[in-house]
Amino acid sequence: MINITLPDGSVKQFDKGSTPMNVAFSISAGLARNVISAKFNDNVVETITPLEEDGNLVLLTFKDDDGKQAFWHSTAHLLAQAITKLYPGVNLTIGPSIDKGFYYDVDPNGQSISENDFPEIEKKMLELARGKHDFQMHPVSKTEALEYYKTKNNPYKVELIENLTDGEITFCDHDDFTDLCRGGHIPNTGFIKAVKLMNIAGAYWRGDENNAQLTRIYGISFPKQKELKEYLELLEEAKKRDHRKLGKELKLFAFSQKVGLGLPLWLPKGAALRDRLEKFLKDAQENAGYQPVVSPHIGQKELYMTSGHFQKYGEDSFQPIKTPQDGEEYLLKPMNCPHHCEIYNAQTWSYRDLPQRYAEFGTVYRYEQSGELHGLTRVRGFTQDDAHIFCTPEQLDEEFKKVIDLVLYVFGSLGFENFTAQVSLRDPENPSKYIGSDENWKKAESAILNAAEEKGLTYKIVKGEAAFYGPKLDFMVKDALGRQWQLGTIQVDYNLPERFELEYKGSDNEMHRPVMIHRAPFGSLERFIAILIEHTGGNFPLWLMPEQATILSISEKYENYSKKVLSLLKKHEIRATFDNRGETMGKKIREAEMNKTPYMLIVGESEVENETVSVRKHGGEDLGQMSITSFAEIINAQIDKEIYKFEV
Repeated sequence: MINITLPDGSVKQFDKGSTPMNVAFSISAGLARNVISAKFNDNVVETITPLEEDGNLVLLTFKDDDGKQAFWHSTAHLLAQAITKLYPGVNLTIGPSIDKGFYYDVDPNGQSISENDFPEIEKKMLELARGKHDFQMHPVSKTEALEYYKTKNNPYKVELIENLTDGEITFCDHDDFTDLCRGGHIPNTGFIKAVKLMNIAGAYWRGDENNAQLTRIYGISFPKQKELKEYLELLEEAKKRDHRKLGKELKLFAFSQKVGLGLPLWLPKGAALRDRLEKFLKDAQENAGYQPVVSPHIGQKELYMTSGHFQKYGEDSFQPIKTPQDGEEYLLKPMNCPHHCEIYNAQTWSYRDLPQRYAEFGTVYRYEQSGELHGLTRVRGFTQDDAHIFCTPEQLDEEFKKVIDLVLYVFGSLGFENFTAQVSLRDPENPSKYIGSDENWKKAESAILNAAEEKGLTYKIVKGEAAFYGPKLDFMVKDALGRQWQLGTIQVDYNLPERFELEYKGSDNEMHRPVMIHRAPFGSLERFIAILIEHTGGNFPLWLMPEQATILSISEKYENYSKKVLSLLKKHEIRATFDNRGETMGKKIREAEMNKTPYMLIVGESEVENETVSVRKHGGEDLGQMSITSFAEIINAQIDKEIYKFEV
């Protein structure tokens, strides 16, 4: 017998060799019908994999991320099978699952495959899926595997197999189709009820431009047609909310080939939006005891060699700037933290002086590849809402929890209320990726886990996602369309204080190393604003809107009164404009709607006589006539409701 521990902590005994599906049926037949894969001791396995030892078992459905990955990887096999039937002679390469769906890279061998062929390929995939063919894994010797693919004249699979060793090669069969595969499948093709091929692109074999160019076909699949329909509707809504499209329409930012790729230009409305976000966080930071600092945009190469950033990120940085001084080199700043370490080092400290909290909206530069640049979400120059806290080990727990409070305040005030946390730890199998001692890493990881528990965060642990200098707590936020983004990060660092020889005098009159906390609730202003645009569809919280109201005069006769209204609104600290163009009222209202202006104040004869305005809300709701004072009360009440109270 073996002991199987389930996610709820319960332990069940089964015969050795029982499968995850046997476990599922022992719980309920309903559950078994929906189980498509499993994780045993953190490894994804098939539902028919024999379990030979005690362990932890998680049964996966399509609702689970790992379940989706198994589903989409299995559909990639189905796509490959359909292509071999429709295009005899193609050579298959690899077909993994990805974040949303799957792709398969194929060498068409002189044949043409285009998006026009998608309907026929989809039809063939669903026809094959209806056969409910089981996915079956089996080991193959290296000799047999090479012989199989040499017979098929497939040099790509042969190259993959030549880099493997005997005992680690497996094939997956379904129906009359066989593919080289490591595993992670659903029980059979019958689970796949809806398929959509999304696009086609070129891709070099193994990502090397010196190799053959392949055809990459992207797709997505679901267990129900209804889910595919909902997904496609979501994509359409995402196109409408694309921050690149809305950023242009709302005149927030622009890019210029002459300025350079990945270097955004902030237009007046966008700059005002940034300023308000900065002021919002600066006010909260001041209340929490942070001190503003400013560091230069460049630093000597040695600075980043000391920190380790040059060794880790040198290839992704702009090339060093050589000065007239022989051997002197500077880099555009890739990170703010080395500069802040030197700010701390500018004077001596006692334990009574700690913690020291330094905050800076510091612009940094990374040379991202041109193909990876994407609007504001992937740029070459971006501003981080960076802060670094230098504290004693005894202060670490309290300081870390205070930073969590600050992050939650930011999310709440900007409408990001659906989030989970991710504790990113070292990869124990690859210690060379990280700097610092095991002892310091263990202390740092324990501090994060304890703080997450005490603050009651919903979190998961992910190994291998830590920064090279320390573990971190990342916040994974879902936007209005259900998409997940990583926003906000807090990191514990025992290593940079060592590398920069930071010190403070303790109560024992001995010198000690401080602990360093890195934190950025926004992450970067550019990426944060991009996500905020898409989350809100451009309808930002009222307190953040570049333009909270616009005054629309019915005719020129009421221009003087409209200007008086504008002046009164400014006294109430309401951001407003006066549209005095000679356009029709209908056109002015339509344009105000397109600009996402929250309120339109209509001015005509009645409003002048009564010293009022007629208020129309974005979306068409008519609030009727009211005084400027009453309108200001509405605005202030809405803003008070939106901005959370931040208490230190």
